[in-house]
Amino acid sequence: MIPIDEKLLQHLIEQARQSPRKRMNYNLHEHLDDKVQRLLNALEPGTVLPIHRHPHTAETYLLLKGELNVLVYNDNKQLIETVLLSQEQQNYGLHIPAGTWHTVEVIRSAVILEIKEGPYCPLSEEDILA
Repeated sequence: MIPIDEKLLQHLIEQARQSPRKRMNYNLHEHLDDKVQRLLNALEPGTVLPIHRHPHTAETYLLLKGELNVLVYNDNKQLIETVLLSQEQQNYGLHIPAGTWHTVEVIRSAVILEIKEGPYCPLSEEDILA
């Protein structure tokens, strides 16, 4: 068992702060080919996550700590929606349908639980909105 507690979240936030990418994953699934990918993702302000999509799988974010915006785009690179995830605003998570262009903008050090279908599949060039 892995307790998801304040100690673990703070540890991940510290690792993200020290990372050049300003984010750190902690996988809860055992293998990259597992049918369900479950991970904690610590994100710091300034992290750069490209606008991307997962063409064959939906993705769910649950906010455990901090505050961030999820930015949704159309195929023409136009921002069409911004969803604030914030415990203070009682917006705790978001389900992102397969094929939806999205990224995040971290407002305050955040940790999210990400859940998506496996196996893990790295983003291909056509799934990054350049």
